[in-house]
Amino acid sequence: MLDAICELETEDHLTARTTYSVFKFQQLSDDDIERLRQWLICPACGGKAYFRKASKDGKAACFGSRYHQADCIEFKPSAQKSREEQDAIEVHQQLVDADALMIDFSRKPRRHSTANKAPTVPSASKTAPTSKSSSISESSPVPVTSSADGQVQELKTDYQVNTAARTTEKRVPSQGLEKLLHSLLRGTDLAKSDLWVYTDTDRKYRWRAKNLFVNFADADPLDNKPHMYWGTISHTDPTMSWLNPADSKDIGIPIDGIKQPLLAQFEIEDKRDLEGAGLILFGKCFWNKEKTRKIIQLWNNDLQRIFISKLED
Repeated sequence: MLDAICELETEDHLTARTTYSVFKFQQLSDDDIERLRQWLICPACGGKAYFRKASKDGKAACFGSRYHQADCIEFKPSAQKSREEQDAIEVHQQLVDADALMIDFSRKPRRHSTANKAPTVPSASKTAPTSKSSSISESSPVPVTSSADGQVQELKTDYQVNTAARTTEKRVPSQGLEKLLHSLLRGTDLAKSDLWVYTDTDRKYRWRAKNLFVNFADADPLDNKPHMYWGTISHTDPTMSWLNPADSKDIGIPIDGIKQPLLAQFEIEDKRDLEGAGLILFGKCFWNKEKTRKIIQLWNNDLQRIFISKLED
């Protein structure tokens, strides 16, 4: 997109709309760009938009959106969009056909770059998930203590153990984070579904999908349960230590403690690679000390429980 609309609320609680060309927007000061970039929308369909700065290797600055309506004139199908739509169809069919779904955190994302390029995923992330994976459900809470190396367990959480799952013989289909994220971005009913979702290979812990998958805009710091948070990234801070979702202006996702292996895992070379990227992670939401910003922390800093879907140029 060459143009985007910036919507800002005035002191009189009115909405001020300013149309920017990408050429004009990139000439703003860095401070103004950071202030305005999370308020951009598509001028044709109103979907949330993002701004990507010009890259070091000559790629031009641009506007874009991963929330275009299907009939939007700015919607330009690409190989990436086609893959995401196929993923959405596959997950939707599982919603229709299956009684439950298992998240396979160990499933590796597909690679769409040069086939001979060596993977950069750290070896620690290749370990299969254990049956200790935690999840939340709706009844019969049983307290579980935090792990000794936990990074996120500020508050203890209630869990339900599904004892029946160990005895059932019915096969439960599995799905990785990549296709789950793409299905959410493409508007399937996954986040509204009553489908049971298991987060461990023994099918011991389960959630309702509608309680598990939470868009960044709906994150509640008073909810002490972890969730699968999802949405898109607007931009990072200058040091690439925080991810700022496009879906909410008051949320930050700290990655400083895992930055190097995370960037290597998803082949991220600079801030531009994260602008407009899709994101899903298992974690908890809580207030910062001043209660001015919501923090979403990756559960135990486990790189298997996060997936970033970069935009393809």
